[in-house]
Amino acid sequence: MPDAAVRSIIIGLMLAILLGALDQTIVSVALPRMAQELHGFELLAWVVSSYLVASTVAAPIYGKLGDLFGRRLLLLVAITMFLLASLACALSQTMPQLVGARVLQGLGGGGLISIAQAIIADVVPLRERGRYQGHISGVFAVSSVAGPVVGGLLTHYLSWRWCFWINLPLGAAAFLVSRKALTALPVPGVRRPIDYIGAMLLSTGLTALLVAITRAGQGVAWNSPQNMELVAAAAVLLVAFVFWEGHAAEPIVPLRLFRIPAVALCCAVLFLAFFNLVGLSVLMPLRFQIVAGATADTAAWRLIPLSLMIPGGAFVAGRLMLSSGRYRPIQLAGSAIVPVALLAIAFADVHGIILTALAMAAAGFGIGLQFPTSLVAVQNAVPPQNIGIATATTAFFRSMGGAVGISLLSSVLMATLQANTLSTGTASTSGELLRGMIQSALSGPDSTQRLVLEQLAVHAFRRIFEVAACIALLPIILTFFVPDKTLRGRSS
Repeated sequence: MPDAAVRSIIIGLMLAILLGALDQTIVSVALPRMAQELHGFELLAWVVSSYLVASTVAAPIYGKLGDLFGRRLLLLVAITMFLLASLACALSQTMPQLVGARVLQGLGGGGLISIAQAIIADVVPLRERGRYQGHISGVFAVSSVAGPVVGGLLTHYLSWRWCFWINLPLGAAAFLVSRKALTALPVPGVRRPIDYIGAMLLSTGLTALLVAITRAGQGVAWNSPQNMELVAAAAVLLVAFVFWEGHAAEPIVPLRLFRIPAVALCCAVLFLAFFNLVGLSVLMPLRFQIVAGATADTAAWRLIPLSLMIPGGAFVAGRLMLSSGRYRPIQLAGSAIVPVALLAIAFADVHGIILTALAMAAAGFGIGLQFPTSLVAVQNAVPPQNIGIATATTAFFRSMGGAVGISLLSSVLMATLQANTLSTGTASTSGELLRGMIQSALSGPDSTQRLVLEQLAVHAFRRIFEVAACIALLPIILTFFVPDKTLRGRSS
């Protein structure tokens, strides 16, 4: 396609990515205010997790439907669903209403991300795709991390409801630009059967698994009867899904793709990268507010180093791929930076701005290097007819990494708080402690209770980032096994 047409398409896709990624984390700084106003501290974690779970489940289904019916139609449907759900979120009067609206919003957001990234594969050769995927990955990453910044400012100066009202003008612009720019996008001429049974098994199995993980992140014991039932149901449904996909005429997720080493390994790298990204972008604002006594807007501003360096890393990775045609050395460099940066965050004094900012910037740059390289490696390894589902699969693993990351790290927070209360001889549960921390943070720096709880929080947050640093070592090992191939396609 002509360069002018490609640029128009990229602008529309960047707006769509902005919408989907922004709402993964925009509510993180606003959570204390939401819980206080809607009287729903017990459902606090679900405001983030419900969106991540829904978008995770929806991503591969959108990818397959896009391969079958054309991506332009699916993208416009996803934007419409997202906007209607955003309106419902802004008008919510109770916490259950807000969580339900966030589920619908996640179903739209999963399509925005997976379809938008697959469209690039329709219009740009692989050798040049690193440059464009660098822009897209940069928008995705900066949206994910700028979400708390935007949400904190809107919450402090207007209301938490503006975290959702802001989607309406952005979504309208994305709809109009995409509708016009994607007119020339090819539409498949062959109608194939849709794997409804596979979609149902995958959706219900993943939902059960992610709900169990999220419940653990809220302080529910991992071995509680309800969690065990959810895990058992997830295991049965996902095993049935794998069996069914091996016999389906048109599988919703072609499992043969995972026999390709680059696909399996890079999906795992993206899972782990987003595990840490979402953990940082959601838990760091909470750390600033609880431990350092920062207000919502101050916590938002302190995330800027992370927000700026993620697109910086993605941009550098895209340019290096364009000039060299290789991706593995860039992946490896990014994987090596992240664990060191997370350890620095763990031991940095949260009251000291400079060291924490430098460590967050390094983590952001390292994560940014991994985004476009992993995605382009997957697209380089699969046949052209599977580009859509392969790209959606990477989006699926990113979203699942975020959902698992925030749930697992939250469960580490809860467990550490519980251990601290037992060692001090108090009877408070971890959930009660977290509620007390949030309420004391809202009461201001002069709160006596805040000074007591701060000491418990310092150790708990340090443990979180120590665990995250250990997990961040895994991508280094995985990247060594990624095939180091030269990207196909022309270079300008």
